[in-house]
Amino acid sequence: MGEESRGAVPPGRVGLLGLEFDALDLAGATRAIAQRPAGAPFAYVVTPNADHLVRLAREPERLGPLYQGAWLRLLDSRVVARLARLLGLPVPPVVPGSDLTAALLAPSHGQPAVAPDERVAILGMAPERVAALAARTGLSAIAHHDPPMGFEGDPAALEAALRFVERAQARLTFLAVGSPRQEIVARRLAERGQARGTALCIGASLLFLCGAERRAPVAVQRAGLEWAWRLAQDPRRLARRYLRDDPAILALLWREARGRRQS
Repeated sequence: MGEESRGAVPPGRVGLLGLEFDALDLAGATRAIAQRPAGAPFAYVVTPNADHLVRLAREPERLGPLYQGAWLRLLDSRVVARLARLLGLPVPPVVPGSDLTAALLAPSHGQPAVAPDERVAILGMAPERVAALAARTGLSAIAHHDPPMGFEGDPAALEAALRFVERAQARLTFLAVGSPRQEIVARRLAERGQARGTALCIGASLLFLCGAERRAPVAVQRAGLEWAWRLAQDPRRLARRYLRDDPAILALLWREARGRRQS
């Protein structure tokens, strides 16, 4: 799918760890997404963080097309940005998926990109959490489907998820089923060509908006320690990711910096 058919992409991209990230800040990304109409050809947005980038480096053939096929690629890691800057690498703006979701649905200042009665589609989350999200944001026309665990490996369940998005025909669809499941869904939708509008691969972002999880204080976020906050909240689920897997990002950045110096 060409960029012209998907929508205008603001100029400027920054290459890092095998991906071309869009040089957009939060305001620019929010504006670009909000300007795409409901009937626009389907496009999707990814927000890779350190965990995504480590997995991408380990499985480039399987995961690479999922990220390369995105309309917008936005860096969701202050840690990656700071390490890259220290190593002399080019650094795209950091746009956390949770900030992007909040800016679209519940901005602290100004009008949200979505009117209260506009149809919005959500793939993932329990029904009671969707109800809490509606109460907090005022959204009154949410189309919702919560696929079963492991749906990406079940052809019938995956087909049901894809058809849900295609039938919803929402201007904005939030894929909240975790990575890489949400990127797999987005890529398949793009390949099928039946869906419309823009899908955002945003992981747990809606859990913060609905109040199911508490996000780190702003000072902790800006210090690049949101990962530590989340680890403290759910150590059993996140310890392996943050303490064993994700530190590999430093070696990946180091190799990239060395390779650029030698070229």
